[in-house]
Amino acid sequence: MREKVALGGGCHWCTEAVFKSLKGVVNVKQGYVSSVEDDAYSEAVIVYFDPGKITLDILIEIHLYTHKSASNHTMRTKYRSAVYAFSKDQADASKAIINRLQSHFEKPLVTKVYGFKNFQSSRESLLDYYYKNPSKPFCKMYIHPKLKLLQDQFSKYIAKEVVSK
Repeated sequence: MREKVALGGGCHWCTEAVFKSLKGVVNVKQGYVSSVEDDAYSEAVIVYFDPGKITLDILIEIHLYTHKSASNHTMRTKYRSAVYAFSKDQADASKAIINRLQSHFEKPLVTKVYGFKNFQSSRESLLDYYYKNPSKPFCKMYIHPKLKLLQDQFSKYIAKEVVSK
């Protein structure tokens, strides 16, 4: 059985690299997502996962820790901190997970749950950006620290085949 959830945070290159690194994640589509509540597109990924191997709870927890989920900075239109739900049940579960995890953070989380509306893929040259370009300055400065955090705090969820990359 396969499920999907869309996640937006910072740059979708970063978000894609984090979720492509996890056990139980079958596929990650990088691009731009709009919501039922807001037609504007924001950088995000769609994560296809096997809930028998990794749960929505874990995916959202990792998501909150690997982007500035408590920062309401000026770029939030382009980099919406979001969970885009594909059903009412998933939206309700996502809200409950975020509310439960709030106690793990000093500042209030700005992450919102939206209804998924539409997706536009990034152009081919941007897909799988980190794993095609790990030595580029952007990757070293922004993505590598997120993967380091993933390795330090969520190592049991990292796919063995990507941990050494």
